[in-house]
Amino acid sequence: MDWINSQPFVIAALFLTAVAAVRSQLTYLLGRGIRAGVVRVAWATTMAQDKQPKAVASLQKWGWPLIPLSFLTVGFQTAVQLTAGLVGWRYLPYTLASIPGWILWGVVYAAGGLAAFAGILALWHQSWWLVLLAIVVVTGIIITIVKVRNRVRYASTDVAPVKVS
Repeated sequence: MDWINSQPFVIAALFLTAVAAVRSQLTYLLGRGIRAGVVRVAWATTMAQDKQPKAVASLQKWGWPLIPLSFLTVGFQTAVQLTAGLVGWRYLPYTLASIPGWILWGVVYAAGGLAAFAGILALWHQSWWLVLLAIVVVTGIIITIVKVRNRVRYASTDVAPVKVS
């Protein structure tokens, strides 16, 4: 970390971008390797049921924004990269979707993202309840936004949402 902090911003950002690229590619390839092993075992037919190809096709078509956005998280990005390999995302679309995330990760961490994370951890040790409160508030805001968007979407179509009683 001292070496990274001693570098000019551009060098640090480029180095951290390369780190993100290598790490995400290796995690993705690990997922692909696991998938290849699973396909060869007896329960591979479970993986190839009718719904599985549809789910993969949907992820291929609409799931791409998740890849670069996952680089803004801690821990979740690894799960996303591994899952992309496990579900069989094609290599080129996965890599192209990852490039903005690599750059984002490199720039954020070079600009003090690690310091911000360390600050959140220090705050957690000082007053964990404040961090939990912030998480609850942000989660509430996200849920509210999603509900409002769904209402607007259903209001603009002829199809009413199904109510479960």
